[in-house]
Amino acid sequence: MSADRTTKRMHDPWESLKRFTDARIAIGRSGASLPTEEVLSFALAHARARDAVHTSFCPQPIEQGLQSLGLATIRAKSRVPDRATYLARPDYGRRLSRASAEALSALDAAPSDIAIVIADGLSTTAVAENAVAFVSHLLPMLREANLTLAPVAIVENGRVALGDEVGALLKARMVIMAIGERPGLSSVDSLGAYLTFGPKIGRSDAERNCISNIRPAGLKPKLAADKAFWLTHEALRHGLTGVNLKEAAGGLLSAKQELRPVCEGRR
Repeated sequence: MSADRTTKRMHDPWESLKRFTDARIAIGRSGASLPTEEVLSFALAHARARDAVHTSFCPQPIEQGLQSLGLATIRAKSRVPDRATYLARPDYGRRLSRASAEALSALDAAPSDIAIVIADGLSTTAVAENAVAFVSHLLPMLREANLTLAPVAIVENGRVALGDEVGALLKARMVIMAIGERPGLSSVDSLGAYLTFGPKIGRSDAERNCISNIRPAGLKPKLAADKAFWLTHEALRHGLTGVNLKEAAGGLLSAKQELRPVCEGRR
């Protein structure tokens, strides 16, 4: 009986579709169970996702990368004392620590068009691998449009809404928050970008636009930057972001070539 019993991995008719997605499809069967390689692969992916959440944030390489682009930077922290608290108390991650709020206020920054905020979020891996690349593609378009930039805030243990407080303290018309997204089993390095016009404490998620899955194997940083610039231009033109700002998805990536500087003649 054991000699005749099939123990090889059975062919899955979805196998040919795997090249189109990182999703866990066509994993096959070995008898009544999963193949050993798939069980081990799942365990590895789960470990990588946990590492992305729990690995300590290292701001120095990001700071150096931004400064090499000619950007001024400032570091800040949320009210979260440690990573365990960050996961248990999301509300603490939405506000700056008292020391950081005072430091940003003491800058007495001149009013600007855009405040870029980079926070570790739920994936330090995503921020470490993709944040500088995203900003490096976005920056030339912002400069070409004559938009003024506040110092870039690099925030430890931050949540999306923390960008509102940062943007308000830096006197920016609009904030772009680049933050690590919750890791999945097939994507531990996804960066999200949240755009909010008129940042202030108390803004709701309905007042933001989100660009998700920014990573080489997802929405590539260059394309994400194109999309972010289009949204930025339209947000400043209409004075809003969120559900009332609709994307012209059909011509989005080509339209940026036709956009006029939004600050033309203002200085």
